[in-house]
Amino acid sequence: MDSFTFAIIAAAATFSAGALLYEVQSNLVYPAKQHHEVAPLILEDGIPFKEATLMTSDNIKIRTYVCKPINEKEARERPTILFFHGNRGNTGYQSKAISKFYRELKCNVVLPSYRGYGHSEGKPTEAGIKIDAQTVLDYIRKHTVLKDTRLIVYGRSLGGAVAIDLVSKNEDKIDALIVENTFLSIPKLLLTYFYPIRYLTAFCTQIWPSELSICEIKKIPILFLSSCCDKIVPQEHMKTLYELVATKDKKWVEFPNGKHIDTSHQPGFFEAIEEFLSDAIKKK
Repeated sequence: MDSFTFAIIAAAATFSAGALLYEVQSNLVYPAKQHHEVAPLILEDGIPFKEATLMTSDNIKIRTYVCKPINEKEARERPTILFFHGNRGNTGYQSKAISKFYRELKCNVVLPSYRGYGHSEGKPTEAGIKIDAQTVLDYIRKHTVLKDTRLIVYGRSLGGAVAIDLVSKNEDKIDALIVENTFLSIPKLLLTYFYPIRYLTAFCTQIWPSELSICEIKKIPILFLSSCCDKIVPQEHMKTLYELVATKDKKWVEFPNGKHIDTSHQPGFFEAIEEFLSDAIKKK
């Protein structure tokens, strides 16, 4: 075998291995296929909502669900929550939280479905989901009613990384940020798991470097909601994010018995959000 043929075979093998590694990582970080056929949104108490199909800059159609009062005057008087869910489930799993935001906290709620999740097209990747988030923000800022409301971006777990990235690039368009149980980055999250896996962090293609992005946020209020018993995202990640952000208007609330997936069920959870929203809106 001559050197040229060997080089071609080696390149092909490297490309194949890289493609396989990329595919495996994407499926682990975004298990969207497990939740693709679940109903996109199931709301309690007859909350009014409309489904919007948005076209992203890379020509992917994503679904977004807008919950707001039919009366436009009432809707304009409410703050708007842009809600980014975690990597598991889809918009159909968020009904109880949406009911709390809509009925008790008197918020409009915009709930995007990432590409590949629910009934959105495409395949989830870090780059793609960042485009999805920007697409939804642009939609809100052009919406005939929502553009006139205070906008709070809320992110849970992976959704927190999405939220931090979006706010870091659009701080002047957003009034406040809420982050729940979010990690510093995917590679640093892997370091907390089974020891041998730390040797794979150099090959990560999905990074979500929240520890860098949050340093770009300088002024808007931020609420950090952290569970002390979180075994998925150790609390140290949230504490470091809190320390890194430059804004002086930041608030830390922790839940001693909370785990990664039940934080919203902990006593005082929505009360903490209500107090934060009230303070943030008054200051604006």
